[in-house]
Amino acid sequence: MLHKLLLIVATSSVLVGNAQTKNKMNQAKNPLLCDPMTGVCEVPATTQATVKDENNTNKTLKIIYFTDPICSSCWGIEPQLRRLKLEYGHDVAIEYHMGGLLPDWSYNSGGISKPSDVAHHWDEVSRYYNMPINGDVWLEDPLPSSYPPSIAFKAAQMQNKEKAVVFLRRMREMVFLQKKNITKWEHISAAAAGAGLDVARLKKDYEGKAKQLFAADLELGKKLGVRGFPTLIVSNSKGENATVYGFKPYADFTAALKRLYPTLQQRPYDHGSDGLFAKYPTLTTREYAELSETSIEEAQQELTKMATAGTIKKQTSKNGDIWLSATYKQ
Repeated sequence: MLHKLLLIVATSSVLVGNAQTKNKMNQAKNPLLCDPMTGVCEVPATTQATVKDENNTNKTLKIIYFTDPICSSCWGIEPQLRRLKLEYGHDVAIEYHMGGLLPDWSYNSGGISKPSDVAHHWDEVSRYYNMPINGDVWLEDPLPSSYPPSIAFKAAQMQNKEKAVVFLRRMREMVFLQKKNITKWEHISAAAAGAGLDVARLKKDYEGKAKQLFAADLELGKKLGVRGFPTLIVSNSKGENATVYGFKPYADFTAALKRLYPTLQQRPYDHGSDGLFAKYPTLTTREYAELSETSIEEAQQELTKMATAGTIKKQTSKNGDIWLSATYKQ
């Protein structure tokens, strides 16, 4: 039985829409209809526990990040998360956990009874987050669940945690921009190969222990009271916690870090295009703007010039572009 979720569909400029929203808040909702106003794909609340760092990360702060491969709000915070890694990665460890957004389609709630009902919503949140998302995947090759790519991610973590993050990124680009059903092994294996993982080992772990690790993630989420995605729980050595919940501006992320460690210092990084594409070989326009600390308009102009000069490549999607380093192989 899929969790009941909150969906806000009204805009601030339409009074009728606001009234409808109040009524819908009391109804059963679908997790794929992530609320763009709060930036959350929400699930029912559970009892929250205290986070303890038992992995001895040797970092000043630790972030437990609950996400899902098809969480549109999680895709929306990629610019902020990438910048945080550049500025604070030396002192902050990020631990990825899967949340289990879509178990299956054996329900009918919140006006959503089939995958095609999600297509228009994804197109809408794409504009809200200014991140390219093509909802047509739900019309052309819909996903039956988010569990297979989530389990595949846990299998990737068994090999290499850094490569697993690259693997997750590739799967997200596949589903959000390329309309690929990432529950299919052909796409999972392609993403794994692109991330430099051992595909044969991944398949073995995917069919074996990774399922247990995914179940453990779901259990940990319940224990920590995770209500939706993205959820980032920051903790320090004293056991104190701060949570960043949903789509938030970058300042909210840094505020949570400094709340737990006031003297935390950011590390300067290369804001130039060469440095950014060397670190992240694929960047959306919104990501480039965030990392280079420029406006969307300035970023678009600069990226277009680079693509024209052949120093980067442009990949166009229905609702926005993504830019690839010249040496990037898909």
